[in-house]
Amino acid sequence: MREAHKVRVELGAASYDIFLGEGLCPALSAFVKEQNFSRKALIISDENVGKIYGEGVAKALREAGLCPELHLVPAGEGSKSLAVADEIFTHAIELGLDRRSPIFALGGGVVGDLAGFIAAAYMRGVPFVQLPTSLLAQVDSSVGGKVAVNHRLGKNLIGAFYQPAAVFADLAAFATLPKREICTGLGEIIKYGIIFDADFFAWLEEHAADALILSPEAALTMVARSCEIKADVVAKDERESGLRRILNYGHTIAHAIEKETGYVRYNHGEAVAVGSLGAAYISEALGLIEASVVERVRRLTERLGLPLIAEGCTVDGLYAAIFHDKKTVDGRVNWVLMEDIGKVRVQSDVPESIVRMAMARCLKK
Repeated sequence: MREAHKVRVELGAASYDIFLGEGLCPALSAFVKEQNFSRKALIISDENVGKIYGEGVAKALREAGLCPELHLVPAGEGSKSLAVADEIFTHAIELGLDRRSPIFALGGGVVGDLAGFIAAAYMRGVPFVQLPTSLLAQVDSSVGGKVAVNHRLGKNLIGAFYQPAAVFADLAAFATLPKREICTGLGEIIKYGIIFDADFFAWLEEHAADALILSPEAALTMVARSCEIKADVVAKDERESGLRRILNYGHTIAHAIEKETGYVRYNHGEAVAVGSLGAAYISEALGLIEASVVERVRRLTERLGLPLIAEGCTVDGLYAAIFHDKKTVDGRVNWVLMEDIGKVRVQSDVPESIVRMAMARCLKK
C-alpha cells in the first residue's frame, strides 16, 4: 500500500487528519493503536455497506486491540431518525460502552451523520472515526463535524457540531459504487469549484470524462482538493458563524427539493446540482454574474451526469419549504450567491419574485 495522502483540519485541540488512499485498513489499525480508546467499540454501518466492508474493518480494529461490535441500519435517508438513534443508544448501553469507547461510521453520508450524532450525544460525547465509503461522504459530510438526524419537518434539524478523531477516505470503495452514487458526489465537488477555486472548476471542465469514471488520478485529485477546501473553510469558521456559510451554496433549494419529494426521488448530490443552478439563476437575475457563467455551470453539471431540473415539485411547495431550512433566521433566508466562478457572497435581501423565478427555472427545461 502506498502511503496515504493526508489533509489536516486545523481546529486547535480538536484538529484531526483526513487520510486518503487505497487500502487504508493498515493505516486505520496503526491510528487506533496510538489512541487512548477503551477496548469495546461500535461500528455503525448500513445493510449494504456493512456486508461488503464490515468484517474487514472489524478485523483491522481487532488487530489494533479493540473488541468491535457491528450495528447495521437499513440503507437510506430514513435511518437518519431519532427512532433509529434510540435503537443504537440502547445497543451501546447494553454493550457497556463507556466514555472512551470509539464509534466508527462506516458508510455514506447517512451513516456518518447518524453515527456522529450518536457519538456526540452518548455519555455527552465519545470519540468517533469517519470511514466514508461514498464519493459524496468523502468530499462532504465526513469532514467538518456536522452531525445530525432528520425531523419530519426538515432535514438535519436535530444535531450538533462534533469533530471526528480522524477520517479515513478509502478510494478503493469507489469500485462498488453505482454510477448514480458517483454522480451525486460530483454534485458536491462542482460546488467547491464554484465557491472557492476557479482553477479547480476549470480542471473539472477539462477532465470531466475522467471525473465521471473516477479514474484513480482524477479521484484522488477531486477528493483531496475538495477536502482541502472544506478543511480550510472549517478551520476558519467551525460553527458556521460566517465564512462556513459558503459551503451551503445550492443547498437552500436542494433541501427544499429533497423535502418536497419525500427524500426518495433525488439523492443529495442530485438535489444540490439543481439547487446550485437555482442559486446561479438568482445571481444572474440580481446582476451579479453574466449568463455565460450560468451556462458554464449548467454545461458542467450536464456533462457530469447530473439533473438540470427537479421533477415532482411546485414553486409554491419549494418556496414554503425554504423557511424550514436551518439557514433561515428571523424569516430571512441567507442565500449564497455567485459573483464569479470561485467567488460567492451571502445575501438575505433577495426579492420573493426572483426566488420564485429561479425555482420555476429549476422545474422545467
